[in-house]
Amino acid sequence: MLSQVDLFSGLSRKVQDELVAGGSTRKVPAGLVVVEQGAADVGLQLILDGEAVVTVNGNTVRTLHAGDYFGEMSLIDGAPRSATVTSSGDGCTTFLVSPLRFWSVVDANPDASRALLVALTTRIRALEGAGRAGSDD
Repeated sequence: MLSQVDLFSGLSRKVQDELVAGGSTRKVPAGLVVVEQGAADVGLQLILDGEAVVTVNGNTVRTLHAGDYFGEMSLIDGAPRSATVTSSGDGCTTFLVSPLRFWSVVDANPDASRALLVALTTRIRALEGAGRAGSDD
């Protein structure tokens, strides 16, 4: 499933396998907070099954489903969480990539940096486009 995530799709199979080998899986019952806005914990989580709701400053901004991910900014810059993610429906199962594992894999595979930069830039452009489309300007 990691190869289908836009952030990781440009990485070689070898690099993807290294990330998977160092990751962990977590089952989160419905209604429990997976990550909390402002928290110092870091790491990227990919939803393997189920769903979760994303809130920013108490406002719901979207629902995540299998294949969606969150925490890419905290994974990369180590800054506090910018949103709260709460398991919903029947709960969710996530796959966690820690910053320690992520950076050790990237450092050992310098070509991965280029693919990650392209994927992040593409994501930022898409978010900016969505923001402009939703504005009243």
